[in-house]
Amino acid sequence: MDQVERLYDERARERIVPEPPKRVEAPERLPFERDRARVVHAASFRRLAAKTQVVGPQSDDFVRNRLTHSLEVAQIARDLSRALGTHPDITETAALAHDLGHPPFGHNGERALAALAEECGGFEGNAQTLRLLVRLEAKTVDAAGESVGLNLTRATLDACTKYPWRRADAPADGKFGVYDDDLAAFEWLRRDAPERRRCVEAQVMDLADDVAYSVHDVEDGIVAGKIDLTRLDTAAVWQAVREWYQPDADDDALYDVLARLRSVGSWPSTSYDGSRPALAALKNLTSDLIGRFCGAVQQATFAASSGPFARYAADLVVPADTWAEITVLKGIAAHYVMQDAGRVALQSRQRELLAELVDVLLRSDGAALDDSFAADWARATDDAARTRVVVDQVASLTDASAVAWHTRLVS
Repeated sequence: MDQVERLYDERARERIVPEPPKRVEAPERLPFERDRARVVHAASFRRLAAKTQVVGPQSDDFVRNRLTHSLEVAQIARDLSRALGTHPDITETAALAHDLGHPPFGHNGERALAALAEECGGFEGNAQTLRLLVRLEAKTVDAAGESVGLNLTRATLDACTKYPWRRADAPADGKFGVYDDDLAAFEWLRRDAPERRRCVEAQVMDLADDVAYSVHDVEDGIVAGKIDLTRLDTAAVWQAVREWYQPDADDDALYDVLARLRSVGSWPSTSYDGSRPALAALKNLTSDLIGRFCGAVQQATFAASSGPFARYAADLVVPADTWAEITVLKGIAAHYVMQDAGRVALQSRQRELLAELVDVLLRSDGAALDDSFAADWARATDDAARTRVVVDQVASLTDASAVAWHTRLVS
């Protein structure tokens, strides 16, 4: 670890509010280890256990929620980071934190809040994650008594920044990583960083996220009886790939990708029947796919650079064939799970619920908010700032608590 530690200088270890070493700390923890502990112990991290990943956490004991997904992303990120020589604590912390900003009801809730927050700068799960880490999650205050969130190191905060640009500079997909009123912290953590470029630790976190949900969403769909890998409606899956991920995807190329996936030794030849042998075979398939993707990325990255793989010294390389295989798995999940008719109807009601909840909270003049958000409301100087406070409150809720708040305040 000593050699890895030397790749990260004092600036990378700096915090917004300086923290002297603790007099008593046994065993002694290094700065990036302390960052990881702060995320694990954060209230917003615990709440992920009751937030939707793809299927609502109350629907089945087996399916992933945001917390179990984050733990799996962290495991993949740490293993790949260790193989590359990147600091594993930084990448693992970024992976643990990457979904902290997601609101109730998963990406559906994110879309709903984005529309409701238009007047105050929009809503984006990744920008909300940064807001939690540098403002909303209480751990440290500055000399003026203002919260600086968890007060993580610069390197860790940078690794958590999946989209290092403002909404005004967002590409066509609309993704961005910071709200305008969090720019001071963003500019601090991005000091001396190349414009719009992600550090390699953030790249590892992002890939681990893609690998995890491409494989695990398919696994959840199989166990739920929605996906049968031996009977795929390829025309419908290809359409989902084009609508959701790759508009210009060619059928012949997609068939070639599927053929490569089917060549994986653990790809099933019979339908899943729920037995222990079938579940064991499915777990072997997920393990093989994750190993296949991460192994290909490791080899391509080493082939492209001699490193060191830290901060901005090198980039992660994802082969086109690997990315295509991940995309096809995403397309399978999109068609059979995300576009399920019952789920689409439920999502419409969820968006209505969030809109009604935001409306009643805005009309409550801060009285219905939790104490910390009520204090933010009291300091807000205009309607846009007050809308942001309400959006922060709603985004903090779990699926179940959003329903409970709606029942109490609206119904």
